[in-house]
Amino acid sequence: MLSTAAGLVFSGTNEGNIFALDAKTGRPLRDFQAGGPVAANPISFLIDGKQHVALAADRVLYVFGL
Repeated sequence: MLSTAAGLVFSGTNEGNIFALDAKTGRPLRDFQAGGPVAANPISFLIDGKQHVALAADRVLYVFGL
């Protein structure tokens, strides 16, 4: 799992679900079916001042801009 200073939590499951939660309430914000097991913890990084989150699922790297 990864939590951000903006109050978001990101993670994935063996069933291939990538999800984002509100850190304060636990309320689901997003859910994405990647089609394969999530193989690694999410990471967060900046590109030109914009935050991104990346997760590997099966043989694919998914990157989401926040």
